[in-house]
Amino acid sequence: MNFTNGKELLDLCNKHNKRIYEVMLAKEVELSGLSEEEIRGKMRESLEIMKSAVNSGLNEEVKSLSGLIGGEGKKIKKRRDTHKPVCGLVMSKAISSAMAVLEVNAAMGRIVAAPTAGSCGIIPGTLITMQEEFGLEDEDIINALITASAIGMIITKNATVAGAEGGCQAETGSAAGMAAGAVVELMGGTPEASLSAASMCIKNILGLVCDPIAGLVEVPCQTRNAMGAANALICAEIALSGVSSIIPFDEVVDTMYKVGRSIPFELRETALGGLADTPTGRKIQKQVLGE
Repeated sequence: MNFTNGKELLDLCNKHNKRIYEVMLAKEVELSGLSEEEIRGKMRESLEIMKSAVNSGLNEEVKSLSGLIGGEGKKIKKRRDTHKPVCGLVMSKAISSAMAVLEVNAAMGRIVAAPTAGSCGIIPGTLITMQEEFGLEDEDIINALITASAIGMIITKNATVAGAEGGCQAETGSAAGMAAGAVVELMGGTPEASLSAASMCIKNILGLVCDPIAGLVEVPCQTRNAMGAANALICAEIALSGVSSIIPFDEVVDTMYKVGRSIPFELRETALGGLADTPTGRKIQKQVLGE
């Protein structure tokens, strides 16, 4: 069950009449020597950490060490409890949960880097919302996480998920693509539809720079995690409706990498450009870091 790109993954799915998570699980058994249940057990642990981070961020007093963020996820949840969300209930839940997890990360709490700490809110925000809204079991979400890991593995092998190498498109774009593909499979979509959703997520934010204020994974990272969760749900819905990505997944991944390498280094997590280099951004950096 070896694969290194999207085409090979789809070929295996079609040849063996399996879903993405089944092919990825078989691959992981071969690579790790662990049993399927042991692998699922490790993923179950990750899911529990994700759930705990969402819960902490939405229901406890969480503040980042710098003081820049903390409580934003709760504010969205509070508004949802008293007003009809402008973006709909599912979207509102997903974005508030994604932001809450990023807050927990900034407060040095326990999170799952999925695939990075800077994009840690997107997958839990999306998948845990899906579980709550559609009454799904933990085992369903574990399958979805395995699906997401297959997509993330392909991106990591052929491009990058690091903001320092490929900009925020590589971090939040990859996480959104992983989440979107997982949602499609959760909802009964085909492997082809899953990769189409992932492709569209990445295409939507090609060229997005990484410009954290004061070099901290807080601003604008938090709202970009919210955007990533929204992007994942949007692209999943499009793909589930039968709309395919015109550009194949593998070509999209290759393009993301090329675009990322073309982004000036000032806009790749160095805090030397973009929002970090605004007067306010520099003022905050001096206040937080003393420089």
